[in-house]
Amino acid sequence: MEGLKKQMEKVQGRGWWIKGLTAWLLGAMTIILMVFFFLSDKKEFSENENRYLGKVPVFSLDKVKSGEYMNDLEAYMADHFPFRDFFMGVKAKAEMAVGKKEINGIYVARDGFLIEEYKKPENTERVGRILKDFAKELEGQDVGLRLMLVPTAVYVYEDKLPDHAPARNQMETAEQIYSISGIIPIDCSGDLIAHKEEGELYYKTDHHWTTLGAYVGYQSYCREMGIDAVSLEEMTAQTVTEDFCGTVYSKAGDYDRTGDAITIYTNPSDCLKVEYMDTGEVSDSLYNLEYVDGKDKYSLFLNNLHPLIEVTNEGADSVRELVLVKDSYANSMVPFLAHHYKKIYIFDTRYYKQGVSAFIKEHPAITDVLVLYNMNTLDSDLGIRGIY
Repeated sequence: MEGLKKQMEKVQGRGWWIKGLTAWLLGAMTIILMVFFFLSDKKEFSENENRYLGKVPVFSLDKVKSGEYMNDLEAYMADHFPFRDFFMGVKAKAEMAVGKKEINGIYVARDGFLIEEYKKPENTERVGRILKDFAKELEGQDVGLRLMLVPTAVYVYEDKLPDHAPARNQMETAEQIYSISGIIPIDCSGDLIAHKEEGELYYKTDHHWTTLGAYVGYQSYCREMGIDAVSLEEMTAQTVTEDFCGTVYSKAGDYDRTGDAITIYTNPSDCLKVEYMDTGEVSDSLYNLEYVDGKDKYSLFLNNLHPLIEVTNEGADSVRELVLVKDSYANSMVPFLAHHYKKIYIFDTRYYKQGVSAFIKEHPAITDVLVLYNMNTLDSDLGIRGIY
């Protein structure tokens, strides 16, 4: 009994020693991380997450009382936590290792695809009525108005989704919007599905369609408008990067994943003048390849975000003029459309506040109007609300 008692005391002593060592190590790690936190440079922008990080909150008694200050402080500390990208990557890898197939609204799909989920839309009626009001504003104008609502990868690549992923048909919602708005639709969904085995129509690490996907959408537009589409063989192709890691890559946090290639196309017969009306910049190209060296590589199309861009093509095969009201999906389709219009006015109505319908009325040479949005962001896109 005496021997057993001594053995028990020895085990207990060892247990206290282990607990003490663990507490010391945890305390030391906490102090080290705190020192790193206060001494390390604070980034304003996260390249991996493609967003601006939280700033030091401004202290005030009112914010403390309301709880706003502590919430902002917590967000700031989370955004600037030491080795944040590393820990986020470890978290994503661990979740995938245990078989998790959805991370932060991103499906870990087959064939290396990361596909953004499609949440149940809440503003279908509202979006339809806004577009209907826009069409009414253009009544009496001699313009052809069309609406193209583009499905995303979650619809076209449904067969790549994990088993039991919620099935929400984007194009059923699109049909409702087409019906409510009364605008002539250009439905490219069937063409995208028909061509999906011919190449990647969507990026594996981003929510946008690829230039090949945009070309399929362009073909749908040309068929509806009675235009002869320019073949890809007639254009000059250039792969400008092979390591594009986009928005779904950032949301999933799997930072070891291989990036995508971006291929751009130019038409040798085009003679372009591209004017960015907010900055006064003028270019002879629809691409700004400076973005290739950064994280946000998709912004190379149309030089990122601008309220109004005017594209003049002296080599166009017609004297028609197009107004394009759009989200970023249209950016990679413009290089194909440009050949068929003497001038294209490109509007991002999140930033253009003077009213597109008023602009159209002031420019009688405009012959066509295309409204193009992707289905995944249409429900919450602020631009659609300021369209007219």
